[in-house]
Amino acid sequence: MAFDAITPDEQGKQLFFKDGFLWKGFRGPAQRVAESFSGIGHVDAAFRMHREDRTEDHDHVYLFQDEMVFRYFNQTLQDGFPKKVEQEFPGVPCHLDAAVECPKGECSADSVLFFKGSEVHHYDVATQTVKKKEWPEVPPCTSVLRWMEHYYCFQGNNFTRFHPVTGLVVGAYPKDARAYFMTCPNFGHGSGDHKLPLCSEVKLDAITSDDAGKTYFFTGPSYMRLDTSRDGKHAFPVTRMWPEVAGGVDAVFSYQDKMYFIKGDQVFIYLSGAHYSLIEGYPKTLQEELGVQGPVDAAFACPGDHTAHIIQGDQMKDVDLSATPRTVTKATTLRHAKVDSALCGPDGLKLFVGSSYYEYTATSELGAGQVERMPSPITPSMMACRRD
Repeated sequence: MAFDAITPDEQGKQLFFKDGFLWKGFRGPAQRVAESFSGIGHVDAAFRMHREDRTEDHDHVYLFQDEMVFRYFNQTLQDGFPKKVEQEFPGVPCHLDAAVECPKGECSADSVLFFKGSEVHHYDVATQTVKKKEWPEVPPCTSVLRWMEHYYCFQGNNFTRFHPVTGLVVGAYPKDARAYFMTCPNFGHGSGDHKLPLCSEVKLDAITSDDAGKTYFFTGPSYMRLDTSRDGKHAFPVTRMWPEVAGGVDAVFSYQDKMYFIKGDQVFIYLSGAHYSLIEGYPKTLQEELGVQGPVDAAFACPGDHTAHIIQGDQMKDVDLSATPRTVTKATTLRHAKVDSALCGPDGLKLFVGSSYYEYTATSELGAGQVERMPSPITPSMMACRRD
């Protein structure tokens, strides 16, 4: 099925438009567009505005029909709409094929990409200026989706992932959307037989938050981002984001715009950003980088601190990350015989053991002689799991 338009709404639920019909989310029945969005029939293109400096525009949904644009919030048509496309977006053509938001950090400024035929119109929402581009690697798009900071151009049942600034396509594309985005029998990730694991079965190999506030947990060969609830919680292969790290990780921690992956006796360090890049010269050995021998069960660093806490069995070794060479400055015997993963943030410290976690306010509370804490179970609101 070739959708006419795709966009998230203000709560992050994906909306799919086709021939005057609307599907809400990745599963569910079709309904008439007019049942949810008054005043409009078919939809040519759609996007959700990202502009945090203007609350009157931010998170509003824009739907395009022929020469007109409609603006909605909570499915309510806003005063003054519909308008001519050129009135609301000077320099942008009408009869569009697709549109997608591009927030600052992924584009140079908060922007919207408008697609018509082979042309891409890059619209800066603050300056209201348009730059017209042609991206030969990106095919004509019937709809475009930004999801989990990646950009996808759809053509019929196929899709192509592209860079929103350069139009560069990396990898083997196009791919079949039914194997990734839709619930279709006998098609890859979209198989209707998929079920979330029970929360009592969840075990985290690693968890970390980077300086931008992105929180990831890792289990086996997969990872999931936890701070993007508006996009949903979805598991992906670790190699999708960090291609050099295959087959799972032992521990991960973040420090000064870098993410440290520990796997066996090696350390991979990536520069954080909209996309992660492996620093030249890595991986290096654990001994060379952190002054410890493997294996490692868990690791964490607290915001604003220069210490990496490396957990091995019931031992926690502190490594001064500001020193050269890096060596162990302190060792602590923990009250936990085994820790699977750990996360330190503004709200304190969590140690994950199996499907439970223990909360502490400071690393000084982790020693064997400290007051015992009661475990709390991992819940569906924390991870993508279901109650027993």
